[in-house]
Amino acid sequence: MCGICGEVSFDGSPADPSSLGRMLDCLARRGPDDAGAVVRGRVALGHRRLKIIDLSSRSEQPLVDPDLGLTIVFNGCIYNYQELKTELEAKGYRFFSSGDTEVILKAYHAWGEDCVKRFHGMFAFVIHERESGRVVMARDRFGIKPLYLSESGKKLRFASSLPALVAAGGVDTTIDPVALQFYMSFHAVVPAPYTILKGVRKLPPATVRVIEADGTSRQKVYWEPIYERSVEDIERPFAEWRDMVLASLRTAVDRRMVADVPVGVLLSGGVDSSLIVGLLAEAGQKGLMTFSIGFEEAHGEKGDEFVYSDIIAKHFGTDHHKLFVPSSDLLKELPGAISAMSEPMVSYDNIGFYLLSREVAKHIKVVQSGQGADEVFGGYHWYPPLASSNNPAADYAKVFFDRDHDKLGRHLSPEWMAAKDEARAFLEDQFGHPGAEDPVDKALRLDSTIMLVDDPVKRVDNMTMAWGLEARVPFLDHELAELAARIPPEHKLADGGKGVLKDVARQVVPKEVVDREKGYFPVPALKYISGDTLDMVRDALTSQPARERGLFRGDYLEALFTEPSAHITPLRGSELWQVGLLELWLQNHEL
Repeated sequence: MCGICGEVSFDGSPADPSSLGRMLDCLARRGPDDAGAVVRGRVALGHRRLKIIDLSSRSEQPLVDPDLGLTIVFNGCIYNYQELKTELEAKGYRFFSSGDTEVILKAYHAWGEDCVKRFHGMFAFVIHERESGRVVMARDRFGIKPLYLSESGKKLRFASSLPALVAAGGVDTTIDPVALQFYMSFHAVVPAPYTILKGVRKLPPATVRVIEADGTSRQKVYWEPIYERSVEDIERPFAEWRDMVLASLRTAVDRRMVADVPVGVLLSGGVDSSLIVGLLAEAGQKGLMTFSIGFEEAHGEKGDEFVYSDIIAKHFGTDHHKLFVPSSDLLKELPGAISAMSEPMVSYDNIGFYLLSREVAKHIKVVQSGQGADEVFGGYHWYPPLASSNNPAADYAKVFFDRDHDKLGRHLSPEWMAAKDEARAFLEDQFGHPGAEDPVDKALRLDSTIMLVDDPVKRVDNMTMAWGLEARVPFLDHELAELAARIPPEHKLADGGKGVLKDVARQVVPKEVVDREKGYFPVPALKYISGDTLDMVRDALTSQPARERGLFRGDYLEALFTEPSAHITPLRGSELWQVGLLELWLQNHEL
C-alpha cells in the first residue's frame, strides 16, 4: 500500500531530515499519491502513500494521535480493521479517520504488543511513543510487507526497501559472505535477518521488535504454523477437509476485497489464480478485471499459458487483459525490473510481474494473486519423495539447493567462501525445530515461513509496488494456513500435489484448468540465455566492477559463457542467470 522509512538516534543527537528525504525519494514509486514526514528531535518518520482505504487526507501519514502520544508509519492493509474499530469504540476510543492506520495505533494503545495477534492482513509498521521514547516495529506473519534495517553507532534507520537505506548514506555495502552462500545455495533465498549487504538487515516475519530510548532492544516471534494433529484431524475424511478449505478460502478471498477502489486479479491460468477468480465470481463480483502475461518461446519451450487464462476469463465473463512480451522487449525492460528489486532475486517471474504490474496499474490499484498455494498446500515436486525419507534435510537439499558446499567452492573465489556450510546448517536447524515431525511437514513449514517470504512474496511485493500497485495474497491468510497445517500430508500430496486444493477447485472452476500438468510462470529467454541476453550478462560479469569484486572463479564463468544451457540447477534455473543477475543488481544499484 505504501512505503515507510525513518531514523532514530540513541545518543541525543537530532535525526537527519536530509537522510529521510533521500529515503522518501527512493520510495516514491511505492506511494505515488502523497508523501509526508514528521521530524521531532531524535526521531524522524517518513511515508509515501498509495491511497486504497480512506482516500481522504484524514488518513495521511505519518499519522499522529496527540492525545495518545503516538505516531505511526504503516505499509499494508488490515482487512478486519472495521471489526477492530467497532471493538475499540466500545472500549471508549474515538476515531478521526475511517482508515486502518488509525486502528493499528489505537489497537496498540489498547492491547500493547499483542495487538498484532488480532490483525488479519499484511503489514509493516513502526510506532513511536512520545512519552517513553520507545519505538515499536512489527511485520506480518508471512512477511508480505518488507522492513529493512540499518544500524551504525547510535543510530537506527528503517525502510520498505534496501536501496532506500543505501540512499540515506552511511551503510556498509560490503557483500556478506554468509548471505552470498545462501544466495548461491538456497536457490537465491537469503533468509532474515541477512541481506546480501553486511550493513543491512531485515526484520523477520511474524516479529515484534521493541527499541527503548537508549537503544536497547528485544524482539519476539508472535506466530508460527503448528503442524500437529488431533485424533479427529487424523480420522477426518478427505471430503470434509475439502469443504473446510473451501469455506476458509472463501473467507480469505472476501477479506481481501476490502478497499475504497476496485480490486482485480492476476490470472496466470493456473489452479490458484483461477480459483480466486471463480470464488469472486461466485460471490457476485461484476466487471472483475483480470490480467495475464506471456513471453516469446525459446528452445521449443512455450512462454505463456493463455489457453487456460482464456478459459477462465470466458467462463466467468471477466474484463480480461492479455500482455505478450517479445524477447526484444524483455531485454529492454530488464534494467527496470532489476532496479525494482530490493535484493537480487533470480526467479524469472520477476520480469513477468514487473511488466504485468505496469499494465495493470494503468487500470486499477489493487489485485489479488495466487502466491503461497504451493507452499501451504503441498504443490511442489520435491514434497512427495520426502514422505518416505529417512533423512529429510539431505533429501530436501538434493532437490532444492542449487549446489552443495563442495560445488560452491568450485564456483566462488576462495576469499568469498564462508567458513562453514551455513546454508546446510540453517536447513538442519529448521528441520529440527519442534512443531513438525513428519518430513513433508518440515519442508512445508520451511517453505512457507522462509523460502516463500524471500522469494515469491518478496518478488510480488517489489514488482507490483514498483508501479504503485498493491497485491493481496489470500492463500497466505493465516487462518487458512493454520487449517492447512493440520491436514494430513497424504491429503495434500494426493493427485500429484495440492490434492485437497485441487478438489476445492473442481467445485468452482472448469475441470480442464485443474486436471492438467502443473505450469509455472515461464520466461524461456532467461532460462536458455543466448544472443543479446548472453552478451548483456557476459558484459556485466567481465566488467571492471565485477573483476574488482572477484566473486566467481574465472574458469567457472568461462564454462557458463561457453555453454549456458548445460548449466541448469535442479529447480530448472540457469546458473549463468543466477550469477549474472547478482552482478547486474549490484551494478544497477551502484554497489
